[in-house]
Amino acid sequence: MTMVHRRLLSGVVGAGILALALAGCSGGDAAPTADDGTATPETTAEAEPAEPVTLTMWTRSVTAAQSEALVAAFNDEHDGEITVELTVVPFQEYLQKVSAAASGDNLPDLLAANVIDGPNYAELGLWTDLTDRIAGLDYADALAPAHIAAATTDGVTYAVPHVLDASALYYNKVLFEQAGLDPESPPTTLAEVAEDAAAIAALGNGIGGLYLPGDCGGCLAFTVFPSIWAAGGTVMNEDGTEATLDSPEAAEVLGIYNQMWNDGSMIPESRNENGATQNAAFEAGTAGFALLGSKALGTIAENDKLEIGVAPIPGLDGGSSTFVGGDVIGISSSSEYADAAWTFLEWTLDEQVQLDIYASAGFMPVRTDLAENEFAAQDPRVMLFNTLVEDGQTPYSARFFQTFNDPQGPFLALVREAVFGSGPDSLPASNTLVTESLQDS
Repeated sequence: MTMVHRRLLSGVVGAGILALALAGCSGGDAAPTADDGTATPETTAEAEPAEPVTLTMWTRSVTAAQSEALVAAFNDEHDGEITVELTVVPFQEYLQKVSAAASGDNLPDLLAANVIDGPNYAELGLWTDLTDRIAGLDYADALAPAHIAAATTDGVTYAVPHVLDASALYYNKVLFEQAGLDPESPPTTLAEVAEDAAAIAALGNGIGGLYLPGDCGGCLAFTVFPSIWAAGGTVMNEDGTEATLDSPEAAEVLGIYNQMWNDGSMIPESRNENGATQNAAFEAGTAGFALLGSKALGTIAENDKLEIGVAPIPGLDGGSSTFVGGDVIGISSSSEYADAAWTFLEWTLDEQVQLDIYASAGFMPVRTDLAENEFAAQDPRVMLFNTLVEDGQTPYSARFFQTFNDPQGPFLALVREAVFGSGPDSLPASNTLVTESLQDS
């Protein structure tokens, strides 16, 4: 296994490894660098051919619908002048495929990534510098800010938003009415979520208050972090090397989830839910609340037991936040067709493309200035998701996946002990293990 392979799969950090990664991505020749050591745009903008160009592109299977629609429309519009050949990779295999290609200098021209992996890709030099190209866009400031932040390292931006997702609080209006709650007044604090969940759980007959994916680290980060952020807390330091999950805000947030587990308002199956069936109880109309992403709105069917309400994930005393997930996409540092690749990326960000291909199909636009559009106006729940993006966050760490998403990572153990075990008093010791993982080399 090569060094690049190990870094992508296990998060190895180090200057020597970064240098080897850059060499691997440039055919063994050291890539030209700016004074600060970052790759310059000139690294990849050479030898643009006059003849038709065929670009290769990889995306994860979870974004296939959006990627396929974009590529089909682009190829049709450009009529052979620039053609994009898309490969959709099963998301479970994506990091391994990318790491193998990076080691063998076989990366595609256009390389998408889970946004949480953006810092790792950037530090490894897998993408070329897009800072100046992005700054030249009239709407640069409207590109999803959390995605741009995740794709920026040491002041250099390497990717643009490709697909957005956001987390929110889903609630069942049918169960709200049965429990004597106002279905048009969802909770605005986490304590109110707990109170309403207890009222719904009291209905009995197999009805539960909250269904939580309690054995899925990535799902828990996606849905629990927003309450900590809304309470004014953080989950890591700015450069993603120290965990801050032992803060008073995190302790109080996880303490409320611990309370819901202990008082029986959380559905028992939550404890072992690994994410594979996290929509099922809510879709069946047996859960009052679920914490889910925007995609669930288009995939969960309403029925006589379920009318879907959506609200922001609240903080402790009000306020709200969201985890802005999805994918970013950049131009591989080894691409010989950087200008043609940028033509495609810029086209995907165009207002009419975002509205015709994304908004019209119910997908979230990647520009905040397009949040309020004619398609979203038809469903206030879609409009809510679009507007959450502007103030949402994406955690930044080169070792996010290994620390937070990996089932063997320390974050999942931290949450499970705080919610299902001894409670939030366990956080200081667990937080130390999360920090050690973030700093692992």
